[in-house]
Amino acid sequence: MPDSNKHQTVIAFDYGLRQIGVAHGQTLTCNAEGISILKASDGVPNWDQVATLLLEWKPNLLLVGLPLNMDGSESELSRLARKFARRLQGRFNMDVLMVDERLTSRDAKSTLRDAGSDRQSGRVDLTKIDHLAAALILQSWLDQPTLGQNP
Repeated sequence: MPDSNKHQTVIAFDYGLRQIGVAHGQTLTCNAEGISILKASDGVPNWDQVATLLLEWKPNLLLVGLPLNMDGSESELSRLARKFARRLQGRFNMDVLMVDERLTSRDAKSTLRDAGSDRQSGRVDLTKIDHLAAALILQSWLDQPTLGQNP
């Protein structure tokens, strides 16, 4: 659990090449909630939209999911997620931590299925999972803040 003496508002990003999920949470209640999905072009978001979210939610800390392979090794997407995290840090002069995101997309799909995304067809709308994955990344950090590492 995060240090209860220092209340923090946190924004988490589930980085992707076409979309970036965004979640908000805080250390006071230790709850995370998906808030938005940003469109991206080759992993680059509209930075004005990112700035708007940061102005609205006023976070003290940013988290970016680190997409590792199941064996813990890094991939090209890991490198790009780290680059995105460093750009967030540089553009907005904020603390940014990377959080292992293995299995969060799978868990988000499962959550969406359980909620009955489309009960008629039984299909899950994969365009709706990124903000849920961001919330799972954030929740994992809220539950265990030692998971964070520098980009």
